[in-house]
Amino acid sequence: MSEPHVTLDPTGLAPERRHLRGPLEEQLTSALRAATDRVRAEYAGEPVEQVCQRLLDETRAGLHPDIAEGFTPDMDEFCRVAVAIVRQDPAGSG
Repeated sequence: MSEPHVTLDPTGLAPERRHLRGPLEEQLTSALRAATDRVRAEYAGEPVEQVCQRLLDETRAGLHPDIAEGFTPDMDEFCRVAVAIVRQDPAGSG
């Protein structure tokens, strides 16, 4: 599985905040990658939907509360990461 990455749509950012896009993407990506590592390490055969929700929860937990509150990711992308975790289950329970 390739490393997940968060990309923000600049049209969704207020003009005065667009200069923060790069650092914000880095912070979000870092939180998502850490969440992915934790969820992958603790995966125990849960369904994709549960893994997807856990990825979101873990990612938000790794962010400053103000950033976490405003973070509305593309859930299709989060679920793609969840599917990759489930498919890599060595026990084959996914």
